[in-house]
Amino acid sequence: MVTVKMLKPYYIKAEENHVRIVLAYQYFSVLINNKVYQFIPVEAKEIRINRKSQKVVNIDAKFAFQKGKDVIYVTMAELISIPDFLYQLNSIVESYYQFDVVLSKDDKNNELSVLIDQLENQNLRRLIDKALDDKDKETFYLLTEFL
Repeated sequence: MVTVKMLKPYYIKAEENHVRIVLAYQYFSVLINNKVYQFIPVEAKEIRINRKSQKVVNIDAKFAFQKGKDVIYVTMAELISIPDFLYQLNSIVESYYQFDVVLSKDDKNNELSVLIDQLENQNLRRLIDKALDDKDKETFYLLTEFL
């Protein structure tokens, strides 16, 4: 029986289509037969996840774990069958997932309209600031009427 004791990435690399979770010593450990085994980067050293499908890509990866002189190999397929592993993995990479949001034409136009309004408002505020900096009262009063 394999359970995940700790899973922390050494670092995370977000690419266009994948998220790579690079593992290192003391950041990944499992409990096998009530004994703690530490990850050692002998075979696989990373977990790759597709950002769109949210699926692990390197299913055939084999991870090595060591306790003293005893080394045990666990495949990615075995690891993803452990609910706790999937839960911890998901909590690590959920912010890197890509979600395709399909907007209707009206939603796109509305979103664009809101964006344009925000940009115009920011520009107006910049012009008011410039009028204040230049001590131009006439322009300042004229621009503040648009707010």
